[in-house]
Amino acid sequence: MAQAQAFETDFWKDANLRKVWDDIVPGEPRKTMPYLLTKEAIQLYCRSVGEDNPLYFDEAYAKTTPFKGLIAPPSIHILLMFACTPTDDWMRSPGTVNAGQSWSYNIPARPGDTITLQARALDKFIKRERLFVVHDNVFFNQHGQVICSGRGQTIRPA
Repeated sequence: MAQAQAFETDFWKDANLRKVWDDIVPGEPRKTMPYLLTKEAIQLYCRSVGEDNPLYFDEAYAKTTPFKGLIAPPSIHILLMFACTPTDDWMRSPGTVNAGQSWSYNIPARPGDTITLQARALDKFIKRERLFVVHDNVFFNQHGQVICSGRGQTIRPA
């Protein structure tokens, strides 16, 4: 049985390596890396958020559904956002606040998929002395199919 890849849980670790406001260039692609999504990672994520749908745990049941096998929940993009970015990515900065997001889900991610992320800042601006970044993210599987895409805004730490 494959082991789920370990995640760093000390979000302050390497904080001094992360890009700061002045380093964020709208339109510039963010550095990302592929991530092999395992059944164990999906199930660990599901348990962590209290999700117990058999589509994510029971292979026999999942095969009887239109999905024809185990899938990941749509919200897996939360895990993937961190799994597909290096520790110096500006989205990982402690103190970042989610100021809103909108996601579109196309196809489910599945155990064994190699996930890639295309991401960039679209804009950055200051409003009421707060630093905002507008960003977009698109996750693909190993076949180049879009799993999900989203846009959001974050408020950056000063």
